[in-house]
Amino acid sequence: PEFRSAGIDLFLRTDAQGRGLGPDAIQTLATHLIDERGHHRLTIDPAADNVRAIAAYAKVGFRPVGVMRRYQRMSDGQWADALLMDLLADELVR
Repeated sequence: PEFRSAGIDLFLRTDAQGRGLGPDAIQTLATHLIDERGHHRLTIDPAADNVRAIAAYAKVGFRPVGVMRRYQRMSDGQWADALLMDLLADELVR
């Protein structure tokens, strides 16, 4: 109860991208977590170079917090950075 924060994630297949499904799914989940579960803060961490995902999350109200360096190890063994983004309950675009 002292920490009403939740981390979320989303993955869309390539053929499902670019149709507004991402922002809709994130807004639906965020609304549920805030209104039904009582969370006051949500985080998401797309790859730092995933411009489309970052734009989709910003459309719902997420804001950049900072870059998490060498956050995810890729299949080729290389490390990739991620962008930590957060959303406070009163910032959700409905």
